[in-house]
Amino acid sequence: MVILDMASHIAPGRVRAFTLDTGRLPQETHDMIETVRRRYEIDFEIVFPNPQEIERMVSGHGPNLFYSSVQARQLCCDVRKVRPLTRKLRTLRAWATGLRRSQSQTRAGIPKVEQADGRIKISPLADWSAEQVEAYIREHNVPVHPLYARAYTSIGCAPCTRPVQIGEDERAGRWWWEDDAKKECGIHFAADGTITRHA
Repeated sequence: MVILDMASHIAPGRVRAFTLDTGRLPQETHDMIETVRRRYEIDFEIVFPNPQEIERMVSGHGPNLFYSSVQARQLCCDVRKVRPLTRKLRTLRAWATGLRRSQSQTRAGIPKVEQADGRIKISPLADWSAEQVEAYIREHNVPVHPLYARAYTSIGCAPCTRPVQIGEDERAGRWWWEDDAKKECGIHFAADGTITRHA
């Protein structure tokens, strides 16, 4: 949201934004999309997974396959997030994302600008702290996802996201049933923490 707000001040009326709809998002996320549409007068491009891929995956593994193993969860993330994002990125020359180095150990070394498969990936908030993000939001009255007020610090699909407890890492609410796995879905980093390259 901070990046979207900044971009809307730099290039009013010319901001292009897209979001992934995995088919498992919480209602609050859909409400937030509508809030953003009205506030910034942006027609979000909604990117969906391939329905045939979803059908094959759910038919073969069940609707909640992600609870059975890390590999099954990664398959679900791949079908619902990574593949749709990869298809969308093929249509772009550059994109910006809200990754921050302080979010987790996996993200500690992310560059602000990098080249990935002929596209430029920009992480303008890479060196921002959570406090800096919050300060910007307050100063500019940026809309905030309602789940943040309920102790969520990272928001993804409804079944895979929970509020964090005091003292937990920002990413602890994602896939909390996994003990040793990296808390990444694959759209930015692979399970081993290496940067994902979108073909």
